[in-house]
Amino acid sequence: MAFSEFQGNAETVGRLREMLARDRFPHAMILAGPQGAGKYTLALMLARTMNCLDPQESDGLPDYCGRCDNCRRIGQAEDLDARFAEAVEAREGLRETDKRETRILVQTHPDVMVVPPDPPQMLVKVDQVRQVIQTVRYKPQEARRRVFIFTDSAFMKEAANALLKVLEEPPDFATIFLLARNPGELLPTIRSRCITLTLGALPTLEIERYLTKGRPEWNERQRQLVARLSGGAIGRARTLNLEEYMTARKDALLLLSTAVRSAEHSDLFHTTETYRAGGEGKEKTDRLLAAVYGLLKDLIALISGAPELVRNTDITAELKSLAAAVDFNWIAQATQQLGHVQSGMRRNVLRPLSLDAFALALER
Repeated sequence: MAFSEFQGNAETVGRLREMLARDRFPHAMILAGPQGAGKYTLALMLARTMNCLDPQESDGLPDYCGRCDNCRRIGQAEDLDARFAEAVEAREGLRETDKRETRILVQTHPDVMVVPPDPPQMLVKVDQVRQVIQTVRYKPQEARRRVFIFTDSAFMKEAANALLKVLEEPPDFATIFLLARNPGELLPTIRSRCITLTLGALPTLEIERYLTKGRPEWNERQRQLVARLSGGAIGRARTLNLEEYMTARKDALLLLSTAVRSAEHSDLFHTTETYRAGGEGKEKTDRLLAAVYGLLKDLIALISGAPELVRNTDITAELKSLAAAVDFNWIAQATQQLGHVQSGMRRNVLRPLSLDAFALALER
């Protein structure tokens, strides 16, 4: 994948490549944008361009070959979910004492380190930042620049403070990327030491055209739905499991409908009972909560008189029926209750009980 294949945000991508061409690339950069906007993909592309052994040009700007040893090894980190799962599995195989002291890092090339949030809290922890601090001072072994990519802005306080030490005096041969959906989550002192560039949402029609080639198994109606659900993020559109989403949304509708107008709770209890403990149960619950949030946003759009903003357009009639029975205060309360559910998941509260409590607390 060359820069010409990167979808959208041509002006921002061009600006980044011009920085490389002038050898004026900042030592610390925040790449902001919604989930699936391509922040991680772009950071890896820039890492390869910085370190390609057979540098290329396209449109008069720096590019990478994709074939040399550096490009190939850095590119092995593209499937972050797979590399993350491998790192977690490797840690699980350690002795208990070693397991507690080991943090998750992804490093397919000795000079390019990817720092994801560390489970189970899914936060960037101080030991991960300390590993960066220990590494960043050494000159690259096999590349021209050391590159560090923090894939999320959710830092523990101590980790964020430790990162400041690196950002205050970064070595000339190192580049640090901070990927953030919302840069405001980062400390102001961190933001002040970084250049921030934002990847904007793509038009829905552009995503639909991309999906026509990228997901030919979907019909036109499905492509239209996914394009709206993606929120302008091409990566989210490309990777969305439509079957899983439909299942989660069906359960989300049941939760909200039960809260609004049902005196019978047996269907609710049967549904929530399927949300169990463990990693698989967490993923299923995460999809459910994301679907609930999405439906609440659609209800806000309908109540506000802006139906063109509705994303779940295939169930507009059901959403209008729900919107007629609620108001902004109810939606605000529902959002607050969802926060309690997410907080309870981090404390390992029983998921079925937490979801039941969510629906019952909102009964009108």
